Amino acid sequence: MNLYILFNLAIVVSAFILAFIIRLIYMRSIRLRQKLRMSYVFTNITHELLTPLTVLSASIDKMRDEAPQMSHDYDLMQINIQRMVRMLQQILETSKSQAGELKLLCAQGDVMRYIRETAQYLEPLIVKKKMKYTIECQPESMMGWIDTDKLDKIIYNLVSNAAKYCKENGEVSLRVTTNPHYDRIRIVVSDTGIGIPRDKMKNLYRPFQDGSYRQNKNIGTGLGLALTHDLVYLHRGTIKCESEVGEGTTFTIELPINKEAYTADQIYEERQITFDNSKNPYIEHKETTNEINAVLNLNELPQKHDISLLIVEDNPELLMLMHQLLATYYNIYIAQNGYEALEMIHQKPIDLIISDIMMPGMDGYELTKQIKEDPDYAHLPIVLLTAKRDMDDEQRALLLGADDFLNKPFKLKELKIRVDNIIQNRKRIKTENKHVEDLEEEPPRELTADELFLQRTRQMVLDHLEDDDYDRDALASDMGASASTLYNKLRAIANINVSTFIRSIRMDEAKRIATETPDIRISDLAYRVGFRDPRYFSTTFKKHFGMQPTEFLDSLKKKS
Repeated sequence: MNLYILFNLAIVVSAFILAFIIRLIYMRSIRLRQKLRMSYVFTNITHELLTPLTVLSASIDKMRDEAPQMSHDYDLMQINIQRMVRMLQQILETSKSQAGELKLLCAQGDVMRYIRETAQYLEPLIVKKKMKYTIECQPESMMGWIDTDKLDKIIYNLVSNAAKYCKENGEVSLRVTTNPHYDRIRIVVSDTGIGIPRDKMKNLYRPFQDGSYRQNKNIGTGLGLALTHDLVYLHRGTIKCESEVGEGTTFTIELPINKEAYTADQIYEERQITFDNSKNPYIEHKETTNEINAVLNLNELPQKHDISLLIVEDNPELLMLMHQLLATYYNIYIAQNGYEALEMIHQKPIDLIISDIMMPGMDGYELTKQIKEDPDYAHLPIVLLTAKRDMDDEQRALLLGADDFLNKPFKLKELKIRVDNIIQNRKRIKTENKHVEDLEEEPPRELTADELFLQRTRQMVLDHLEDDDYDRDALASDMGASASTLYNKLRAIANINVSTFIRSIRMDEAKRIATETPDIRISDLAYRVGFRDPRYFSTTFKKHFGMQPTEFLDSLKKKS
């Protein structure tokens, strides 16, 4: 009886196991079909997008012939078309690789020269990020068989990745050597970047891993290393990565270059390796990139307008376009990340900031946060730009203190309108502020409730003029109101915030005291109006009156 029960139990368990295995096979086949279907969709979408880009490129060439005076704008259009083509080709190549449809077509030629010249075309990519770029080929010339299309993509992905994640003023190097039999080459791409954590190395060549393993704020397709890995193995080669967090990363690739390494259908006897990369959409054109790099010298141009803007953007083409649009109306300073922007703010008289959100190093959010937390610069209006469409991003930007938020792609005219509106609003605030300053100079009359409130608030600040700790919370307490109530009241009456109101009164008193006693020392003047740091006082004085306190005192002495 027990044997009978055990036999039936074994049958039932076996049936369950068999059903489970069948279900696993079924689910795997479903996932495979879905993967193939998505691969087919990606391939078709990519082909569909490449067609209009080809039409656009041809149209630009036609416009260049008919209106050559706009060549600079045509260059910007072409380089962005080339960039889109490169990304779409990367998606297409990855889709083909997953479907097993990638094919080699090897030609004969000077392999070392081809690699060196291809790498040289990427030099502007490194130089514009202030990095050192080294290319070394030993020997300098050597014949062999390679698929130049695949090798272009391998070199571009590795070098651009190295540049993307390398530190500023760091180093990127590409070294190529051969073996004693001259039938293989070794390509070593190294950087002194942030490195890759050890626990992330196992997923290094999986698609859509870009940015996550490097913990960097650069944006990419996430296909570069996955495609590079597939192309290397397609070329019957090997790829190895060594990395140390905080020290840098080294990729080592070995490829066969002898004819015998490939099958007859992978050899293209009639074709020779050519050395013209200028029309290759996978390689940025050197001359065009150099023209874009010229934008980095724009901070040295003479400034001839009353209002100065700071544009913070790591994309040189967009930076140049915004500069071209706004430089007619405003002085323009530029920075490529948050750190450069903070330096520029401390060095130049900036009136408004336009900043991208996604940037390497310090992003737009952190830049906004630091500016708004600094009492010296919290008054600066900020317009944030982003390619993301998430409402949470807009709310986060506004909560951090950004004055406006604009989604990419945006119309440059819309950007100018928003900048103009903010500038005009700030001018109105200054006019209202001047009205507050002049209230006491008007002839005696019956004051309104709002005017009495302003007069009382101003007197409170004057009563605590030398108290450097007297801020908006202390003023609100003395006025018997909360900080938010006082803010709303001042904003409604004079369109001014509490901190600016207090600072304005301190500055007016500093000017009055300086006028009465032109021989006063700057430090004494600062202490008398509630500044414990004379340097901070001088900076605030210049922002308020357009000149250093020493310059103002000197002018008074000359008049007397």
